[in-house]
Amino acid sequence: MDISSVQSKVNPADVPVERLANNHALTEEQKIGEAGRQFEAILLRQILTEAQKTTIKSKYSDESTATSIYRDMTVRQLADSISRGGGLGLAKALNEELTKQLTGQ
Repeated sequence: MDISSVQSKVNPADVPVERLANNHALTEEQKIGEAGRQFEAILLRQILTEAQKTTIKSKYSDESTATSIYRDMTVRQLADSISRGGGLGLAKALNEELTKQLTGQ
């Protein structure tokens, strides 16, 4: 019996990075690809967050909790979109290196 047809299809993007390694529904290539993409997204989040800190504060800028939450959500979505669209190329390079290590080349 072919078990792959019975297993539910899992989208690698829906799996948290800390659970990728133990997910048996994904292939090693999918795990490597998603780990690289999520790593790039995390790095982009840090870069975008730091870039926003350099803005000049004034009495007219809103520094409420709601603004902070909105800014964080915007940065997360932007970083995720950039990494899904090819991003900086870091995920691709990381995937190539990890695939080489996996196949022993």
